[in-house]
Amino acid sequence: MKFLLKTIAIALILLPLTGTTAESAKQPTTQMHKVVFEVAIDGADKWEAALRNVENVRKALGAEDTEVEVVAHGKGIEMLLAKTAAANPEMKATIEKLHGNGVVFAVCENTMKRMQITKDQLVPIATTVDSGVSEVIRKQEAGYAYIKSGG
Repeated sequence: MKFLLKTIAIALILLPLTGTTAESAKQPTTQMHKVVFEVAIDGADKWEAALRNVENVRKALGAEDTEVEVVAHGKGIEMLLAKTAAANPEMKATIEKLHGNGVVFAVCENTMKRMQITKDQLVPIATTVDSGVSEVIRKQEAGYAYIKSGG
């Protein structure tokens, strides 16, 4: 009996040192997911599909645990033009909701120059990057998962 009490006492002393306390078992281990979506496609149906993919990723991986950037270049930048948003209020609302929840929408300045589009022609939530493809590369180098939208 004396041996058993001594063993229990030692175990109780060493238990906090093992990292298996009840408190440490309760602490969640969350992983931050980082995703970059490339949108270089034409057409409202394809843009809406890309936005659904963004919503689905955030839902499946946890919105608070997921950083998302949508990079639009080529034909994809029309998705973020104010005139396109005005013609498609449902898509505009989706973009604004996603942006309000932390999704970044970046437009390629090279494409803007080629298409003679100015920043004031974009939806107000859009940001610009020097090169859409280079932004995708930079994000991948920073550990972002790459998703090509459309097809």
